[in-house]
Amino acid sequence: MGLLFLGTPLQWDEAKQYADHVRTHGITQFLNIWDRLKDRYGDELLWGDEIEYMVAAFDDQEKNVKLSLRQTEILAKLQSIVNDIASDRSETRSVPTFHPEYGRFMLESTPGSPYTGEIRDLLAVESNMRYRRHLARKHLKTTEVPFTMTSFPRLGIPGVFTEPYFDPADAVSSHSLFLPEEITNPHARFPTLTANIRRRRGSKVAINLPLFIDDRTPRPFVDRTIPWQRNIYPEDPEAKNGAALLDHIYMDAMGFGMGCSCLQLTFQACNITEARRLYDALVPVAPLLLALSAASPLWRGYIADVDCRWDVVSGSVDDRTEEERGLKPLKESRFKIPKSRYASVSLYISEYWMNQPAYNDIDAPHDPAIFERLRNHGVDELLSRHIAHLFIRDPLVIFSETIHQDDTTSNDHFENIQSTNWQTLRFKPPPPNSPIGWRVEFRPMEVQITDFENAAFAVFIVLLSRAMLHFNLNLYIPISKVDENMARAQRRDAVRSEKFFFRKDVFPSASSRPSSVASSIPSSPISEHGGPIHVNGINGKEKKLRNCFPLPPRPDDAYFAGSVHEEYEEMTMVEIMNGKGTTFPGLLNLVYMYLDTLDVDDESRRRIEEYLDLIRRRTNGSLRTAASWIREFVRTHPAYKFDSVVSQEINYDLMVAIDEM
Repeated sequence: MGLLFLGTPLQWDEAKQYADHVRTHGITQFLNIWDRLKDRYGDELLWGDEIEYMVAAFDDQEKNVKLSLRQTEILAKLQSIVNDIASDRSETRSVPTFHPEYGRFMLESTPGSPYTGEIRDLLAVESNMRYRRHLARKHLKTTEVPFTMTSFPRLGIPGVFTEPYFDPADAVSSHSLFLPEEITNPHARFPTLTANIRRRRGSKVAINLPLFIDDRTPRPFVDRTIPWQRNIYPEDPEAKNGAALLDHIYMDAMGFGMGCSCLQLTFQACNITEARRLYDALVPVAPLLLALSAASPLWRGYIADVDCRWDVVSGSVDDRTEEERGLKPLKESRFKIPKSRYASVSLYISEYWMNQPAYNDIDAPHDPAIFERLRNHGVDELLSRHIAHLFIRDPLVIFSETIHQDDTTSNDHFENIQSTNWQTLRFKPPPPNSPIGWRVEFRPMEVQITDFENAAFAVFIVLLSRAMLHFNLNLYIPISKVDENMARAQRRDAVRSEKFFFRKDVFPSASSRPSSVASSIPSSPISEHGGPIHVNGINGKEKKLRNCFPLPPRPDDAYFAGSVHEEYEEMTMVEIMNGKGTTFPGLLNLVYMYLDTLDVDDESRRRIEEYLDLIRRRTNGSLRTAASWIREFVRTHPAYKFDSVVSQEINYDLMVAIDEM
C-alpha cells in the first residue's frame, strides 16, 4: 500500500464535485511524464514481490483463532527497530519493509530494495520471504502468527472472530451486517474509501459466492447467520430484498475482498515499448496463474463452490451505479460499464505488429474527450484508449489538502484513478523525479501457504517473462477468451477439471521457431537500440536475466490464420504448461529453453528446477492447490457434519495445521 497521506478526506457528495478536476489534472500529470520519459530506454531489469500476511491470534483454551487487530502497534514496533533488524542480518542484503493494508489484521511486506537480473537474486527470493516472515513473527505476541492465507475462513461469522471483539452494529463506513468498523485500517483513506464506494453505488456492495452443496446441506440453503431483521442502517433490508441469493454465501462489505491476501510481482522494463509488450504477453497468462495458485475455498464460515478470491474482491469494490451496471437507462451516469474497478484487463496496449485489432473484442468504454486530448498530444491510439478507459472512473478518495497540485512535480491525481483500477495487470508510468522506469505489475495470483511455494511462483513468472521477450512469443488471444478463462480459473479444482483457451502456435513465424535449444541462443546478442550486449558467459550464454530484448520486424513468413478464432483452442492446463503438438512446446518448456540460454552453474540450476518442479506438479495434479487441500481438510475433519459449515473447532485445527507447515 505504500505511504499514506495524512489529511482531510472528502465525503462522496463533496468529493464528486472535484471528479472532473482530478481527471483533468491527472491526464496533465500523465502527459508531463510522457513528454519527459516516453523516449527513456536502457533501464535494467529490476523486480520485486509483495506479500500480504494476516495476523491471527490463537486461543488454545477456547480452541479458537481470531484475527488480531493490532496492525498499527505491530507496524510501529517494526519501524522502530529497523536499525536493530539491519544489525541482525548476517549478510548485506537490505532490510525488508512492512506496510499497512486495508484490513487492520494485515501486513504487507516487500524486499527492502529491488532484485536485479543476477541469478543469485533469483535464488534469494525464498530466503528473503522467510526472513520477512521471521521478522514479523519475532515482534508479535506469542499467541499471534503471521499467515500467508488468501482469506480467513470465518471472517464475518456471528460471534467472535477478531481480537479484540467489536460489534458489527457500529459499521458506520460499510453498514455491513457482518464486519465491524474496526476491521478496517484506521487511516482516514480506508473508511472513506469504504463509505464512498457505498454512497456512489447507491447501496452496499453485494457479493454472492455459490455454496458448496454437501450431503447434508439444507436445500434450498437460506443462511440463518444473516441478521435478516436488523434495522440500524438504511441498507439493512437489502439482504432480504434480494441482495442475498439462495444457495450462496452472501457478503456485503469491502473488507471481505480487500481483506484478502495475494502475491504480486512488479518488473521494470527497458523502456515503454518493452513494458507494453510484456504487459500484453502476461494478460493471457493471468487466469492460468490464478487457477494454479487457487487458495481460498472458505468464506464467512462456509465452504464455497469456487477456489479463488477474484470475484469476491471484484464485488467488494464495485462502485458502479445501477445505470452503469445496465440495470437502468443512462440518465445521470456517463457510461454503461461492463466491469467492476477490480477486474481482468480489458485492452491490449502494445503497438507491436502481433497485436491485431480483433484481439480487443470486448466493450471497453472510454472517455472520448480524454482520448481526443491524449491523441492530440501525440500519444498513440492504443495507449490513449487504455488511459481513457481507466479514466471513465471517478476518484473515490480526495483529500482537501491535495486538490490543487503542481502537475509538473506530482502524479497524485493520475494515481488516484490509475491505482484504483485494480486489474490483473497494471501498466505503471515512472513516478516524477525518480530513477524508476516504466513498469508492469502482475496481480492475479493468490498468496501461498509456504514461502517455498510463493518463491516458486515468483521465480516461474520472472523466468517466463524473460522467455516471452527472448523468444518474441505471440500469446495473443481475444480479450473475451481471457475473460472466459478468468471465470473458469475460479471454479472448483479448475487446474484438473477445466480447459482454457490458449494460442496454438506462440512463435511469430516458422523461421523463428527454435528447432533446438541451442538455436535459441543468440550468438551475438544485440540490444533493442542496436548496441551489443556483453554476455561474458560460456559459449555465448548470458550471465544474468536482462531487459532490452531485440524487437524484430514482422517476418515475411509471419503466420496469421484466416480468423483470429482459428489461432486458439481449448487446452488442458497440462497441455498449456507442457506442450501440445509440434507447434506449441508449453510454457514450462519455454522457461527451460530460456534457462538453457543462461550461464547457470549446476547447483543454481538444480535449485531453480526445484521451484519449476512445484509448478509442474501443480499442473499435473500430483501436488494439490491450497484450495483443494483446505477443502479436503475440512471435509475429512472428524467434527465436520457434511453441511458446508466450517465450525470454530475445524477452523482452529486447520490454522494449527497450516502453522505447522
